[in-house]
Amino acid sequence: MEITTLDIFLQQLVIGVTNGSIIALIALGYTMVYGIVELVNFAHGDLFMLGCFFALTLLAVIGVDPVQLSSTAPSLAALGTIGSLLIAVPLFCGALNWCIDRLAYKPLRNAPRLAPLVSAIGVSFILVNIGLFWGDVPLPYFQDGSPAAPKDFPALFSGDNLLGVDAALYITWGEVFVWVITIPIMCALTFLVQKTTLGKSMRAVAQNPTAAQLMGINVERVIGNTFILGGMLAGIAGVVYSLYNNTIYFQMGYRSGMDAFAAAVIGGIGNLPGAFLGGILIGIIRALSDGYIATSWTNVVVFLLLIAVLIFRPSGILGAHFRDKV
Repeated sequence: MEITTLDIFLQQLVIGVTNGSIIALIALGYTMVYGIVELVNFAHGDLFMLGCFFALTLLAVIGVDPVQLSSTAPSLAALGTIGSLLIAVPLFCGALNWCIDRLAYKPLRNAPRLAPLVSAIGVSFILVNIGLFWGDVPLPYFQDGSPAAPKDFPALFSGDNLLGVDAALYITWGEVFVWVITIPIMCALTFLVQKTTLGKSMRAVAQNPTAAQLMGINVERVIGNTFILGGMLAGIAGVVYSLYNNTIYFQMGYRSGMDAFAAAVIGGIGNLPGAFLGGILIGIIRALSDGYIATSWTNVVVFLLLIAVLIFRPSGILGAHFRDKV
């Protein structure tokens, strides 16, 4: 079977869209929090990392045997395990994110903007060290000799090509799983923000917290719910990433968090469709750079794009531009 240049390009595109969808999930959490309290929560990427570790811990406690679960098509046992992870991990990350807001950010709500930003960096370091210590727990999948070493996440999907063994394009159940999770979540978030009472309250607080409070909206409750939703998105992204890439490590939050932050800025921070679009773009650019330039230059290419967007479209691709009044 001869592989053409178009086949290689399409394969890189599949990889880019899949990884970009995961970046978009993390970026949605970034942009929701920024849209409400205008805080760049640098700890969000590390919250995503802890979600990955929590998912691996659950599998170790349950005693999952990946050999039995990873069949040609996902079995009922595998789907049940994945469903459990998609419930437990988002709840864990949502609760943890709410606690972070109450303890680290709420006391600084009326402080100068630099104070909560420095606090977010401090929280990030704390979560990284929690991930480092977590890597040394005496459980299966963690016993590899070093707490800092990458952990192998059990493969619950078969690596068989769904298009057939002779097909030039390679698509597995892993890619399908990522797409099936991320696209409905984006639609559900858009519906929540545009059509529900909570979404309207979130938009009111984002526009003018004082006016929203005068209209009877509990601003702190809205902010807390936003942190819960953002944390749950990080938890879902952690499950999806772990099941697709099958490797996690305690410093992964920095890399993923920077990609997600760049995606939110490129798409228009505070804009949900913009964050999703930015994540897809970064995923595709990373895949094409890895395939056609060199892996060592990929970060350079991504952040050159970010700089270009900030120069020519400072509000982001889908971000709205507002003229400041003086």
